[in-house]
Amino acid sequence: MNPIFTAYAALATAIVCEVTGTSLLQRSEQFTRALPTIGMIVCFAASLFFLSLALRAIPLGVAYAIWGGLGIILTSIISVVVFRFTLDVWAIVGIGLIVSGVLVMNLLSNSATH
Repeated sequence: MNPIFTAYAALATAIVCEVTGTSLLQRSEQFTRALPTIGMIVCFAASLFFLSLALRAIPLGVAYAIWGGLGIILTSIISVVVFRFTLDVWAIVGIGLIVSGVLVMNLLSNSATH
């Protein structure tokens, strides 16, 4: 299998695990609920594991920017949809800038590959 495809699949898995772990952090109620706390720990550990696999073919700065940026975006969406939080205009502008940064890095920069 193509190593770049495998690396981006690992990165996508890392992002899903990180977003799930962050959502469980909200559900853990400051670590007072055992199951969400354990799930959060497992998800964060899995996220770092899959991120490390992605680093075999994706440079650290690029992988971390994508992981962090998409994690913020997806966590914000979950916060609105699941937890009923609201985002003001400046939060939405900030998320748009994150999306722009990730797109610029992946589409225009030569740093996205070794």
